Amino acid sequence: MEYLSFDLGTKELTLNTCDIPKPDANDVLIRVAYSGICGTDVHILNGSFPAKNDGPLILGHEFVGIIESMGNNVTSFKIGQKVAVNPHNGCDNCDFCHRGKYHFCEKGGLNNSLGIFRNGGWTTHAIVPENQVHLIPEEVELHQAVLTEPLSCIAHGWNLINPVHVGSKVLVLGGGIIGLLWTCLMHLHRLRKTVTVSEPQEKRRLAVSKLDLDYNVKHPTEVTENFDLVVDCSGSGPAMESAAKLLKHGGCLCIFGVANPNATMTLRPFEIFMKELKVIGVNINLFTFPKALQLVQAMADRYLHYDSLGIRVYKLAEFRQALLDLRNGEIIDSSE
Repeated sequence: MEYLSFDLGTKELTLNTCDIPKPDANDVLIRVAYSGICGTDVHILNGSFPAKNDGPLILGHEFVGIIESMGNNVTSFKIGQKVAVNPHNGCDNCDFCHRGKYHFCEKGGLNNSLGIFRNGGWTTHAIVPENQVHLIPEEVELHQAVLTEPLSCIAHGWNLINPVHVGSKVLVLGGGIIGLLWTCLMHLHRLRKTVTVSEPQEKRRLAVSKLDLDYNVKHPTEVTENFDLVVDCSGSGPAMESAAKLLKHGGCLCIFGVANPNATMTLRPFEIFMKELKVIGVNINLFTFPKALQLVQAMADRYLHYDSLGIRVYKLAEFRQALLDLRNGEIIDSSE
């Protein structure tokens, strides 16, 4: 098999080959069809996000594929089925897990995620525990299903910020793939003509317009009105700080984008008090992976087209070009 190996110490990403591994009793061997490049992956490659540091790691926590073989104890699946992978789990024993908060688990959540602390999907073959594998609906294509993991995180964010009423004025910061998926989800939930997307890059502003959602698309310097909800998909502290000043009374700032751990922002406590503002963080997904598969099914025909979303597909061996295009501001989400 082929796989991309990353060494956090040297920050080197290399293409390697080895024999295809055999799954243990409770594991599934997946032939990977698509594996996304997430902003978190870029942070890991830059050394600004915690990840496995005691040896090589296969990145990639957004991936789908076909079951090629299974361990003897696996009973939920069949060879040849299309599946998506939830990279996150918990230990099932700690207080957080028993409170239904496995994303805060010290032994789980991001601390044990596939592609971050365990080998993930930037490979032709991946070993995944059975309980982290989900069957893809037959009518959903693999290239659409690869968006399940980011949509599962967005679904968790949507649960946290609701109720979001029809007619609410919403500002989305960032027109990358996550910003586009957020806008599509809002459109699906009947938020029409009241959403503004703020994006400094012209190519990304054009990508938002290409979705034909009847949304306003502006450069950040052009955004002056006030909003009920701001959803950050940029990870930029200064962008969030500026947008927070545009919140109406009772408004909410949803921090979805992954910021550099050293990034800061300043909020005025008196303004939070006077306006009764809310600041909500969104950390991965929380029991929303099945819901995300349903979202993919519901959104596939209208929203999840690669041409409209500006997604590009690369072979595994083309990883250098894929990362270069990402760093140059191209909108990409999947490697093959």
